[in-house]
Amino acid sequence: MRRAILTLTLLAAALWPAPSLAQSRAQLGPLCTTDTTPADQQINACNKIIALKVFAGEKLATIYFWRAVGWNKKGNYNQVIADAGESIRLHPSTATYNLRGSAYYDKGEDDIAIADFNDALRIGPPSGIIFHNRGNAWRSKGEYAKAIADYDQAIKLGPPSAFSWQNRGISKRALGDLDGALADINEAIRLDPELPQPLTSRAVIWRAKGDLDRAIADTTEAIRLAKAKAPVNIMTPPGSVLISAYSHRALAYEAKGDFDRARQDYAAALEGKASDAGSKANQATAKVRLSLLSETVPPAPRNTPAAPAPSASKAAPASPVGAASPHPAAEQRQRAETGRETSRRVALVIGNGAYARVRALPNPTNDARAMAKSLRDIGFVVTEGTDLDRTAMQATIRDFLRDAARSQVAVVYYAGHGVQIDGRNYLAPIDIQFQAGSGMTEAMMDMDTIMAGLDDQVRTNILILDACRNNPMAPKLASAGPARDIEAGSGLAVPATLGAGATLGAGTLIAFATAPGQVALDGEGANSPFSAALTRHIGTPGLEVQQMLTRVRAEVVAATKGKQVPWSNSSLLGEVYLAEK
Repeated sequence: MRRAILTLTLLAAALWPAPSLAQSRAQLGPLCTTDTTPADQQINACNKIIALKVFAGEKLATIYFWRAVGWNKKGNYNQVIADAGESIRLHPSTATYNLRGSAYYDKGEDDIAIADFNDALRIGPPSGIIFHNRGNAWRSKGEYAKAIADYDQAIKLGPPSAFSWQNRGISKRALGDLDGALADINEAIRLDPELPQPLTSRAVIWRAKGDLDRAIADTTEAIRLAKAKAPVNIMTPPGSVLISAYSHRALAYEAKGDFDRARQDYAAALEGKASDAGSKANQATAKVRLSLLSETVPPAPRNTPAAPAPSASKAAPASPVGAASPHPAAEQRQRAETGRETSRRVALVIGNGAYARVRALPNPTNDARAMAKSLRDIGFVVTEGTDLDRTAMQATIRDFLRDAARSQVAVVYYAGHGVQIDGRNYLAPIDIQFQAGSGMTEAMMDMDTIMAGLDDQVRTNILILDACRNNPMAPKLASAGPARDIEAGSGLAVPATLGAGATLGAGTLIAFATAPGQVALDGEGANSPFSAALTRHIGTPGLEVQQMLTRVRAEVVAATKGKQVPWSNSSLLGEVYLAEK
């Protein structure tokens, strides 16, 4: 669904007739250079022609091009890029730049894809197909205005494509224009009523509008069409259509409370072969959500001692002080029984400070309680926990992810020790023991898993980490001083992208308490400098979230005399207000 059509009309000038070879070799040319040839046969025929070493220059470039087409049918984008690159070296062409750019796009390397599409347009002639494909890359980067401009050109230049109308609609939806998006996608369905992808795209709009029954109906029809007829567009990534349709129908079923059908659809999404970035992201989300729905909901975590921790693993008191924080699973069951709508704004707040085997931190529990109160004051339903061991932390996170199924805005706040291992970020429970070993990551909470569980085109996600930025695998296991670091190291990993997966709608923002490679201070008072500033500004009415973080950054820099500079990474597509105007 992420990749749109690329027809072979661009290749008319590049078609290479069958070679004048011996009779036994007469069919190699047609097998290699026909788009309907099965992928393995096409690759094999091209291999044999290349092995003959009878062609050079433009004709050899054409053979490499067609072998790249065969690899593309199999979803092997590294081989597509290699063969297309060799074809370009021998004889650059618009079609080959376009093919290689599309392969880079499907790998999630949007900037390189755009460079190839630019080269295709430079050597010309202008083509609606190339404008369309460049629009896809802009859309994947979150550059929706540029994407819409390219889709406008694609629609103007032709040939007529339902995909251009569909993807322009997806871009409009991402910018909040649901009615404009619906009109464009309806036009795509009118142009090609047998195409399943626009139906899945329209289902996302129905979910954003709260019409779950229509969303289910559209994805059901998309699944039927995809099963009845395999995609005729050879550029559609293998398995992507069904993976997308099953994933979105599962999200609709889960939001409706039909967990049995949601489980079935998540499982079906995982059965497909994911070759492109979008399908892999959809399957990552399906894997997490299926796990959440498949397990028996555990009871609320008990106050189990985690010796020799200074304090017990426990649930933090809610506001007002002394009232127990309601367990999310119990709330979900109550909502199902009463028919009450799930909150559209939910938050997870965790503060871990009473570490048993590494240096304890005095302020995370205070920070978490202050943040939970601030979020409740502006209308969030908050799942709160402090000083959680691994079992309690895992249960709390998973309960929150279940509860977030219907939310439109989800905030995750964590204060405590956090680490980066092999480019992935982990949150540390209080019973963690930092030592090298294969089970190290299993003892912590993986931020990628949390993000995959929240990934949804109709949800805005705000993740706030007031954690250390050092690597526990480095030689030093603890450091002195009031700082949230375990040891000198590379710190938390910068997210490579926040929009390469299913989140092509509302977007995600991750805010870190400090810049990459630096230490987040725990502070001398009751709260860390970052959390103190955050709680002062998060409830300001009408303050856009990125402006709010700018104020927090300035305050933290001043309070720490420049020792700590908060940092953020965002794929948000518009203004987001946590406290309403």
